[in-house]
Amino acid sequence: MFLIICAGAILAAFFVAVMAADCNRFVIRKYSCGGAGLRKDGKVVLLSDLHNKSFGKKNERLLKAIHEIRPDLILIAGDMYTCAKGGDIRRAKELVCTLAAQYPVYYGNGNHEHKTRLYPEEYGGMYQAYFQAVEKAGVRHLVNEKVYLPDFHMEIYGLEIGREYFRKWTPLEMPPGYLEKLMGKPDPSCFSLLIAHNPDYFEAYEKWGADLVVSGHVHGGLMKLPFLGGVIAPTLRLFPKYDGGEYRKDKSVMILGRGLGTHTLPIRIFNPGELVVIDLKQK
Repeated sequence: MFLIICAGAILAAFFVAVMAADCNRFVIRKYSCGGAGLRKDGKVVLLSDLHNKSFGKKNERLLKAIHEIRPDLILIAGDMYTCAKGGDIRRAKELVCTLAAQYPVYYGNGNHEHKTRLYPEEYGGMYQAYFQAVEKAGVRHLVNEKVYLPDFHMEIYGLEIGREYFRKWTPLEMPPGYLEKLMGKPDPSCFSLLIAHNPDYFEAYEKWGADLVVSGHVHGGLMKLPFLGGVIAPTLRLFPKYDGGEYRKDKSVMILGRGLGTHTLPIRIFNPGELVVIDLKQK
């Protein structure tokens, strides 16, 4: 019995040590995506799910890594802060504003930004204060709208779906035409890049016409197991179909970042934060 208790204590200490390390570090993941509509190559950095985390003072470690990458543009796939009564937005705001001073930044809402927008009586002025600051700094905030980048011949869309599509356990089926009602149809002659926080609806994004989808939300499944992948999604579904990495369906590619921070359950095991780099290549 004594040996069993000792082994259990050692195992528990090991997992705690891994969790402490993975919650306070990030790795760089690189992907490549091509498209017939692209007019030039480019380098994109994808950020998601920071949840007001800071890697060093004023996020200096994260900023240093981004500066060394020298991206052409930065995409933000939501949840940079956490919706909470009296919640703090300072770290997220400071990071995004600093980036906007040096790079073009395109921002799509996550479910946390969305929730603070819908319920200001509960969360005060978090949403308004945050986006007034980042938009003033030059961030292009896209809420079911698009921006055209002529040099790339690329349309960037920022999707915000209803909160009912983030429900727990069983995902809600997305009806045909839902995305068209929110954003219209993409121009088939352009390269269409969709910032969509929730990866569960990749099939719908592909049918809509996205060439590249960038997502977050799942945090890599909190814990990553060999051969099985991420363990649990925010929807409380075990071993989610999409937990992180690259996915392809017909002509569409989805790059799902595992996020940078945590909320509610501060758990990351064999699952450090991710700074995602995407090389856009002409075909």
